[in-house]
Amino acid sequence: MRCCKNSLDLLFRSVLLIALYAGSAVAVAEGISITKAEARMTEGGLQLSANFDVKLSAPVETALMSGVTLHFVSELAVSRSRWYWFDTDVTREEQIARLSYNALTRQYRITRGSLFQSFQDLNAALRLLGHQVATPVPVSEMDKSGGGYFSRMLKKGSDCCSAYARMRLDVSRLPKPLQVNALTNDDWKLESAEHQWEIDPAILQAGPQP
Repeated sequence: MRCCKNSLDLLFRSVLLIALYAGSAVAVAEGISITKAEARMTEGGLQLSANFDVKLSAPVETALMSGVTLHFVSELAVSRSRWYWFDTDVTREEQIARLSYNALTRQYRITRGSLFQSFQDLNAALRLLGHQVATPVPVSEMDKSGGGYFSRMLKKGSDCCSAYARMRLDVSRLPKPLQVNALTNDDWKLESAEHQWEIDPAILQAGPQP
């Protein structure tokens, strides 16, 4: 009997641990996290890009499947350091991507401005949604002799500039009946942490990358 009781206790504890692990895994899976961020030189100038892993919570996905359009806002910025005051933005770009679902065609749609792309699978749509690319900072602002913002970066060893990336679900654009619930319910608070990194001056010196 003691052996049987011990076995039952062990089984109960194992099931409990699995349940706790599963619950924590679900909690981690929901939300927005950044998986990659980089700055690279292109023919148009310095370009920032970031990849976000977007996982919808159950209430948000239910609203999407019911016809609610979700607006996601991403921010990509370049700032320069000032020893005498706070850092200042060289450029900051905010992009809005809309995620919607058409029950008739059973397709998900990602819309950016006048451009859109449709998907049969939600995960595929979320992957595209999570890929954000900013407009390049013009080369004219990097001229050594012209006093451009990036002139100091071209000096060896300089690290005067940094980049910033963030993404969030804009609950203020939800239908009014949902806004009240979204503002008080953590399930609707989908946003990434603020990700910041230093821009290596060698990137500018190397020129455009393929």
